[in-house]
Amino acid sequence: MTASDTVEAPVAAPPARRRRPLVVRYVLANPFSVVVALAVIVTGFAAGPYEGGFPRELAAGELTTGQLAYWWTPLTALFVPDSIIEGILSVALVLTLLAYAERLLGTVRTVLVYVLGGAVGMLIGVGLETLSASWVTSLGNPNTFDLVLDPATGVAAAVMAASALAPALWRLRIRLVGFTILLMFALYAGDSDSLYRLAAAVVGLFVGLTMPRAGRLGAWRRSSFQESRTLVAAIVAATGLGPVIVLISGNLRGPLALVVSGFVPVDPDEVFTRCATVVSTRCDADLGLALTAGIGPFLLSLVPVVLSLVAAWGLRTGRRAAWILGLAVSAATAVLTGITLGFNELLDAATVDVLGTDFVLLATIAFLLPVAVIILLLANARRFQVKAPRAAARRFLLTVIVAFVVLAAINVFVGLASPGSYLAPPTPVAILLDAARPFVPLGFLLGIPMAAIPVEALALVSFQWVGVIFWVVFIVAILVLYRATRSSRDTVDEHRFRALLRAGGGGTLGFMGTWPGNVYWFTPDGGGAVAYRVINGVALTMSDPVAPAGDGAAVIRGFVDHCDSQGWTPVFYSFHEQYLPVFESFGWQYMSVGEETVVPLPGLEFQGKPWSKVRQAYNKGAREGLTTLWSTWSDLPVSLAAQINEISEQWVSEKELPEMGFTLGGMAELKDDDVYLYLALDADGHVQAATSWLPSWTDGVVSGWTIDFMRRGDGAMSGVMEFVIASAALHMRDLGAQVLSLSGAPLATKPAEDDEDEDAAEPTVMTRLLGWLAGVLEPAYGFTSLFRFKSKFNPRYETIYMAYADPAALPAIGLAIGQAYLPSVSPKEYLALARTLTGAGPSR
Repeated sequence: MTASDTVEAPVAAPPARRRRPLVVRYVLANPFSVVVALAVIVTGFAAGPYEGGFPRELAAGELTTGQLAYWWTPLTALFVPDSIIEGILSVALVLTLLAYAERLLGTVRTVLVYVLGGAVGMLIGVGLETLSASWVTSLGNPNTFDLVLDPATGVAAAVMAASALAPALWRLRIRLVGFTILLMFALYAGDSDSLYRLAAAVVGLFVGLTMPRAGRLGAWRRSSFQESRTLVAAIVAATGLGPVIVLISGNLRGPLALVVSGFVPVDPDEVFTRCATVVSTRCDADLGLALTAGIGPFLLSLVPVVLSLVAAWGLRTGRRAAWILGLAVSAATAVLTGITLGFNELLDAATVDVLGTDFVLLATIAFLLPVAVIILLLANARRFQVKAPRAAARRFLLTVIVAFVVLAAINVFVGLASPGSYLAPPTPVAILLDAARPFVPLGFLLGIPMAAIPVEALALVSFQWVGVIFWVVFIVAILVLYRATRSSRDTVDEHRFRALLRAGGGGTLGFMGTWPGNVYWFTPDGGGAVAYRVINGVALTMSDPVAPAGDGAAVIRGFVDHCDSQGWTPVFYSFHEQYLPVFESFGWQYMSVGEETVVPLPGLEFQGKPWSKVRQAYNKGAREGLTTLWSTWSDLPVSLAAQINEISEQWVSEKELPEMGFTLGGMAELKDDDVYLYLALDADGHVQAATSWLPSWTDGVVSGWTIDFMRRGDGAMSGVMEFVIASAALHMRDLGAQVLSLSGAPLATKPAEDDEDEDAAEPTVMTRLLGWLAGVLEPAYGFTSLFRFKSKFNPRYETIYMAYADPAALPAIGLAIGQAYLPSVSPKEYLALARTLTGAGPSR
């Protein structure tokens, strides 16, 4: 079935009210944003900016707000654009970002934050410029600053304040990415507008953190692996957008603006003539600038943008190669920025007079920004572990090295063959000294004198284009490398394992063997398999062996022999009772590690008192107009996929504790095309609850479904999870499935039956330990409460076991299981877990 196949609840939903037109609804939801947009349009015509004028008496700045004491300018500057282009951009920002902030903050708070936060941000900017001007004047250097008309300043304040109330998925994204972009504007554009926006955003952030709900949500929360990757990728991408910012702003006042070719007001012919016989620092700089003119150098100056975006693309999916590329780009940017700022005499009096007195501070930040990105990448190294096969890595390195050597050799050969194409005839040594220079954006090397300066003909063409060609080869090669890293295990083995599952092996939990982290062992005839992972010498299996009926014992024996040959300690984890005789025959120890709750589907009806709670939730959902959807992730509409992602991220972010893995899946596992989702949707099409279901087969036909992912949205109907599972059960029954599994509950114990009370086995040390562990973990992960929830569905309880050969290996086995469930726990997360388990932290 596809996303278009829906299963309606049996009771018809009440008729929907007639909805207002979209424009009317937008205006009613965002009245202040609409007013600001209209104000920007009207003032642009009335005050003259759309006709080329500039109403100085309305603009904020060190001159008007400070020296002339026009006290109203920090307010009027929030509603007047400085040109028709900014007017268009401001209206777009107001109707999107400010409207989003207004929906979160409410109209009254948005008015206050936009007006007061924006005005305070401008006043802070003016104050900083006044201090800067006073400092420079004391050194004998006069200075002037821009006058600012910028509605985006108020937008920055409002959006950052609203981020405190944004859903968890977007809170960190707005703050981290937003501040990164604002900082990049300050470093590359370097104008007063950028400074004022940055100051207003800081004001808005602090205002947001004081809001009551923000305190409940928490300003900074942990993110899932996928969301952390997304945030790191977004920051890396944003820090590479500097050249694009220069293109947009047209300003050359930022400390990094000169790395972009094509905007430097230097006449190459005039420079070559003037400096042909003159040796000076000024000529060295001007000659470097002259060589940046042209399409080739312009494209080369955009290499940092492209490399940052390529790195971000790979980081988003956990590529190790992208992590290395991000580190290399940031390190090169830091070194080259330091060289440019240190050797180009950019901080002398003449430069300060041209570029502004705030340049010193911004120049320092310009160097520290790539350093901060390096620290960010190093701190999150464990999140980027998807490595390329060695053969693919070798091909990439060989391609890059050969391309560099060949292109550098071509440039050297052209130089040696045409010495008359240089400003002064170079020596072969001089040409060799500059062999690597064409591969670096020329703006980064303005402070380093050139040994050989090409000025015409083939030598100039070669100098300006060999670097562009090299980086094209590099980018194509690394994209090919990304494609080679899409799977960290043998895809052929995975397909073989899935084929055995479809034939009917593995039981209700067998599909978990396809999850990342597992590898496979197959019997010599290929008819049986075991999914497992090796952790510290312990080979930990997952679920039942995948084998034809009657062959399970032979598969288990074969895998034990394989482990013996490898020197591993085999541990069979989460298997069912039918295999206990095999391990008893080995003389192995075994223990219960949880209970699986199974609901038979044929003839299922929610009748009688035992089903009253489920029936009430099911009928309530029908009355409230909930509908359901059965779909794979790839068939979901984009809007629903985004909502599920947001619901899951909200759940993760509100926990200080790490997500568990191994037999507990998350967002990554539900995106498999064999896994189906069952959603509960309200009347507006919003996701109220989401579940995912793993298939089990009999003779190639799906005969059962096992629940894995369970998330409910904020504000969802009480009992919505009972509704969605009950609806799913009926849908699966109608599809012909025989069994629905609510999966295993780790460390849970099934309710004792009356006739078993007298014959209950005497508790052992291990069962007492497991009971104690279940109680301790309950405040952190709620296994017991989840098990009680599943009991509402009157399931059949099937104990799942762990078997091991040597009790002396239990400490190592325990550590291996702990690492399997919590594969990447930081010291902070261990501390949070310890605090929770001891009652010193929040219970969740």
